[in-house]
Amino acid sequence: MKYLMINKFDEIVNSVELTANIGITGARTYFQGIKRMPDREAFNKLWKVMTEQQYDLQFKNNLHNSQMEKGKYDWWKDEERYLDIDQ
Repeated sequence: MKYLMINKFDEIVNSVELTANIGITGARTYFQGIKRMPDREAFNKLWKVMTEQQYDLQFKNNLHNSQMEKGKYDWWKDEERYLDIDQ
């Protein structure tokens, strides 16, 4: 399974394909070793660890929610009078 290390801006910093069924805890321990951060609390303040499927699901949900009518803002409708359009 593929595990991702995500920064606070939801960007993928690192990824690893681990064949053993170690889960999120094992993947977090792996990434802590790479970053040489034995303190789990300090690591968790900087990064999140999740599976690729979890990341895709979270990203797609956020993208979908931002494109819904309630979250959608059509700025050009408010700024029509300022647009340089031939009349």
